[in-house]
Amino acid sequence: MTRAVLSIGSNLGDRLAHLRSVLDGFGHRVLSVSAVYSTAPWGGVPQEDYLNAAVLVDDPVFGCADWLRRGQELEQAAGRVRDVRWGARTLDVDVVWCAELHNGEPVACRSTDPDLILPHPQAHRRAFVLVPWLDVVPDAVLEVDGTAYSVTDLLERLDPAERAGVRRTDFSLTGTAS
Repeated sequence: MTRAVLSIGSNLGDRLAHLRSVLDGFGHRVLSVSAVYSTAPWGGVPQEDYLNAAVLVDDPVFGCADWLRRGQELEQAAGRVRDVRWGARTLDVDVVWCAELHNGEPVACRSTDPDLILPHPQAHRRAFVLVPWLDVVPDAVLEVDGTAYSVTDLLERLDPAERAGVRRTDFSLTGTAS
């Protein structure tokens, strides 16, 4: 049994519908969904702002790679094109953290597989990942270079402008407004 935190984003087409498609696509596996945030694009490629959110998912038969596989299927269904690194996209579904449950307690998984590095190697540098993550797991912990940090502490270490660039919207993934 695994539990995962997914960072989802969209900046092309009907951005909110693309994000909602993730909830539909994971169905009963969704435990919690963050607020929806508007963020500037990351990575230096000129493009429109993103809508971002985090989703906490859980399944008794899924492994970490299953979350990635299903996320990529949802990206493909949304017409995702991977032409430009950090370029615009209809849907981006990243597995940022995954854990196996042992006696009801999550034990973080590690992976060095180039297709799925866990924990996500850049999550601690991205406010657009950390802010929504705290909505779904307020006491989240992320290991960075072998040391466990609270996600709250990692967020506080980021440049204030990076944090300020993550703006909560009135959108909701479970309805029309939050």
